[in-house]
Amino acid sequence: MSKKNGHKHKKDIQDKGDKKSKQRDSPMAASGSAYADGAPLDRVQYLEAKLILKPDRFTSVQSFRDFGKIVKGTAKRLDVGFIEDREAGLRPEVREILFGDTPDFRLYNNAFILRRRICYVDGFPVGDPEIVFKFRHPDEQKATAMDVRPKIAGKYRIKFKAEALPLKDEVGGYRILYSHNCQFGLSQMHDADRTSMATLCRVFPALAAIKRDDGEKISLVNEGIVEEVLLPLGQLDFGKGVLAKCDIGLWRTRGEHKSLVGEFAFQVKFDHKEDVAEKQKKLAAQFYVTLQEDVRDWLALGVTKTGMVYRLKGNEPQSHE
Repeated sequence: MSKKNGHKHKKDIQDKGDKKSKQRDSPMAASGSAYADGAPLDRVQYLEAKLILKPDRFTSVQSFRDFGKIVKGTAKRLDVGFIEDREAGLRPEVREILFGDTPDFRLYNNAFILRRRICYVDGFPVGDPEIVFKFRHPDEQKATAMDVRPKIAGKYRIKFKAEALPLKDEVGGYRILYSHNCQFGLSQMHDADRTSMATLCRVFPALAAIKRDDGEKISLVNEGIVEEVLLPLGQLDFGKGVLAKCDIGLWRTRGEHKSLVGEFAFQVKFDHKEDVAEKQKKLAAQFYVTLQEDVRDWLALGVTKTGMVYRLKGNEPQSHE
């Protein structure tokens, strides 16, 4: 997909699996082709295209399905296949999301995001809470150079995404943010004080540049606990094996259930961008731009989900989003 009605390369995932993190002297790359410890630079391997939506229309799960009908209609007009998810007719998934930052939002203001997410089933938390640490920036080179690997003894996974969002002030185009992520289960991090910046800088060396002193701690951003209600819709088929899972969700505050923002997203994975035919790239871009026009009245321009959490109390932090 290009940034305006064109095509911009799409990428996906690099699973570090059982590899243990290695010692490294700097969070930035030491050369044009490797990180400081000699590991090769991560490659963008996902395209995740997002539409941020006004939350007021989402009052029931039927609202999700109504939006899904629009998605299917747009796909049909453009000869994009749509494979419906059997779970689209069931209850949506519910997840709890917490963001951690310094009181002055130093992580977010420097393009870092730190969050914890846990799934709920029938009202009870299940599984290992997931920690996500990411560096998100519009400059691909800066996002690539940032070494986000954690120094933990356990398993972790790297995901490097190109995230497409609508233009900030108009419908019909898109901009790209590069999201360089690491993910791991909370059980893989054995430190006692997980809110200490000293601990976090040891686990995430990339944060060392913004630490002020070892006594600093992070806390819950704006005291907000986010409840995410998510419904899988299905898969978009752009041809030649290019399939994109799509879903729709709503973020709201836990407790008062204040709706913050909705989101429709589809994600494509590529092992190598060269393997994707130009026709499929253009078709994915055309679908994304056309769908914006079809849901114009639903769109919330110039915002991200994370940004809405940081603005819960009216604060306007600086960011690279």
